[in-house]
Amino acid sequence: MDLVRLASWLRCPTCGDDLHAVPPLVLRCDRGHAVDVNKRGYASLLAPGTRVTGDSAGMLAARSGFLERGHYAPLVDGLVGALTAATSRQEASVAGGVPATGGLRILDAGCGTGHYLHAVLDRIPGATGLAADLSPAAVAIAVRARQDVDGLVADTWAALPLRDGAADVILDVFAPRNLPEFHRALAPGGHVAIVAAGPRHLEELRAEGRAVGVQEDKRERILEAADPLFEPVSETRVQRVLRLSEEDVGLLLGMGPSAHHAAGPDPVERSSSIEVPEADADLQGVTIDVMIHVLRRRERSATA
Repeated sequence: MDLVRLASWLRCPTCGDDLHAVPPLVLRCDRGHAVDVNKRGYASLLAPGTRVTGDSAGMLAARSGFLERGHYAPLVDGLVGALTAATSRQEASVAGGVPATGGLRILDAGCGTGHYLHAVLDRIPGATGLAADLSPAAVAIAVRARQDVDGLVADTWAALPLRDGAADVILDVFAPRNLPEFHRALAPGGHVAIVAAGPRHLEELRAEGRAVGVQEDKRERILEAADPLFEPVSETRVQRVLRLSEEDVGLLLGMGPSAHHAAGPDPVERSSSIEVPEADADLQGVTIDVMIHVLRRRERSATA
């Protein structure tokens, strides 16, 4: 975590003025409002009274366990490829009014464990990231051992405590989409990458009643909602049939929205209690079907 760099992203949640670094671990605006920064590398800018209902520790552990096994590597490759193609045409320079950092500034809104943000940063030289999530536990994981990532605990459905034009790129991977705030927080010419489930995603598990459904018109809804503020740049569909053990399936279900609807013990406890001999495990075919939409920020008209 870099305190000056973290401050360069943020504005005061009380008055809206820019926040500035006050070493060792304070952010303060010119009106005297102050925010303490956690020693683990993040600031919490939740509004007073905000109910924290982010991912549980069990969901985060399941997500880490599943993603570290590489099952979603095709999705990561698709996301990085789509973003690289888009940002190669975008000047890797200072976001509007923000101190220069030498590369793209990438916000991961709803970052979870930071898996996708880390993958993007590892493949875009000089880029730095801000991992934002409602869950303090998630943000702590996302910033851990990463000198190129700062952390923010915030409600991505509400007004974001970000400076106008602070980001060059916004990642939204299986997360809430606050498109008006994304538009405001993006620099001119900036991009947002939205990753959402396609119609066949986890269809085998949905047929068994083990996973939540997917809206049939989800793609159209995303593009319709984005149209006033963003123009489509590219659309990538990633489809694979994974061969998963029952333990893998338990982690997959435990890391996503299905975990909120599941009854019984913590998803990680359920999955780890299933004994599947590694050599003799029966593997189940599970379809992943994911859409990656890269959109470019439109400039608002004078009458907007």
